[in-house]
Amino acid sequence: MDEVLVSVVIPAYNCEKYIDEALSSVMEQNIELECIIVDDHSTDGTYEVAAPYLEDKRFRYICNEENMGVAASRNKGVLLARGKYIAFLDGDDYWTADKLSKQYALMESRQAVLSSTGRELMDANGVLSGKIIGIPDRITYKKLLKSNVLNTSGVMVRRDVALRYPMVSDHLHEDYIMWLSILKEFECAYGINEPLLKYRVVKGSKSSNKLHSAKMNYGVYRYMGLSRLKSIYYLFFYAVNGVLKYM
Repeated sequence: MDEVLVSVVIPAYNCEKYIDEALSSVMEQNIELECIIVDDHSTDGTYEVAAPYLEDKRFRYICNEENMGVAASRNKGVLLARGKYIAFLDGDDYWTADKLSKQYALMESRQAVLSSTGRELMDANGVLSGKIIGIPDRITYKKLLKSNVLNTSGVMVRRDVALRYPMVSDHLHEDYIMWLSILKEFECAYGINEPLLKYRVVKGSKSSNKLHSAKMNYGVYRYMGLSRLKSIYYLFFYAVNGVLKYM
């Protein structure tokens, strides 16, 4: 295989309806990459939809022997990856064709360990809404505590850093814990304020139930060692920013 700059990690669980669009968007990227699909013991036709892509030597398909959860599936992909950077993509989202090349250039120029992009929302049927959620150019640990602006399908992270801070706690926001842990050590993350990610809003997801999501956010703050008072303080900002984000 040729040099790999970016390893794309796709956790997949019963996403036969959507994964073709995700994989097609990976194929369109104009950068040296590999794509690791980690099937979390799907019971639908996810493999059958993905199978044609496996004819491309850049694509690999790993199937968990039992359902492990999204955090463990992403971690497995990171362990198997060969690229300098990891780009996460959920099986129901997709990217614009220039997403990885733009992000790679940013990461190299800033010597960054973590970055993400803006996103455009779409409904469950893939109809784009025109609603764009932007991202700041620079995100610090304290800013991230107030609002998780780093969407997982928009993230690129240096692989060595991802190995040091694997995802944990599927019952919380496993991705948020990872970003906060990284920014506790490193100065900041960087954002590309363009909707390079097309993000599917699906009913029943962890983030779609706002009360449940708020409880998980509180759990994240406690997991990160914040006191009850500080956790409530940051939860207030989370609630306000959550309302503003979708207005």
